[in-house]
Amino acid sequence: MFAFLVNTATVIVGSSLGLLFGPKLKEKYKSIVLYSLGLVTIVIGVSMAIKSKSIMLIVGSMILGALGGQWLAIEERLEKTGEYIKKRAGSSAEQFALGFVTASLLFCVGPMTVVGSVEDGLYGKGELIYIKSLMDGFASIALSAALGAGVLFSAIIVLVYQGALTFLARYLQGALSEPVVNEMSAAGGVIVIGIGINVLGLARIKVGNMIPALPIAAVLAWLTMGN
Repeated sequence: MFAFLVNTATVIVGSSLGLLFGPKLKEKYKSIVLYSLGLVTIVIGVSMAIKSKSIMLIVGSMILGALGGQWLAIEERLEKTGEYIKKRAGSSAEQFALGFVTASLLFCVGPMTVVGSVEDGLYGKGELIYIKSLMDGFASIALSAALGAGVLFSAIIVLVYQGALTFLARYLQGALSEPVVNEMSAAGGVIVIGIGINVLGLARIKVGNMIPALPIAAVLAWLTMGN
């Protein structure tokens, strides 16, 4: 049940490597790495989103979730958290908050996070999280090289969020059926696409405000598809 600790460690190690070697890279190399990561992120998001069995469920959960997240100002709170950590860490990096928010969301909204944490919590099977840990480690190298130290501190969100999912899964065993997890992951895919668009600099979407779409998708799936 503690695979999330391994994931946290790989983000820390990967980010540290990126910060160590990132300053030695020329800007053009950082840019191409960031663009490549952005494109791959969109592909991952699309592959997640198309697994939904009900497009209307995803549309409804995204709209309701985005409205709720906008009202709660989740993105702004994440950015303020990033800025607070930046001050406490004594960092002067201009993209600290962007790196923190981008990495936190990227590492936490994917299907491997949800399914892996649930499997670890219910059955003590951490294989998916271990695979995700390896992927996040490499991604954190690229992100921290391009966006700076904020990526390193996203490990705090990975620790808290995945740890909470793992332990919560033990108490929601009956509700977390395969259809529920699939629709929740599909909603996460839409959010991941938004992250990719942000990384590419095509727009500035407040994807953090869409996070409530995940539990809303789970509830709607449970109500409409059974448990």
